[in-house]
Amino acid sequence: MAVFDTHKAFTTLVEAGFTERQAQALLDVGREGFGALVTKDHLDARLRELELRLTLRLGAMVAAGIAILAALELLSS
Repeated sequence: MAVFDTHKAFTTLVEAGFTERQAQALLDVGREGFGALVTKDHLDARLRELELRLTLRLGAMVAAGIAILAALELLSS
């Protein structure tokens, strides 16, 4: 997980000419935006979960199809 050094960013902004108030406001806005970002680990976990759900659904559909075919075969004989 990446760590963002806000103190270093604050210092860099002030040294670049931002006032302390401007630098703090920019970091506050950035912090709000960073909360909406997704990490690679989170995305990988979510994709694994979706893959499992799709696999289970497909398995259930195949099993249902086989059961229907078996029932039709019994009815026709």
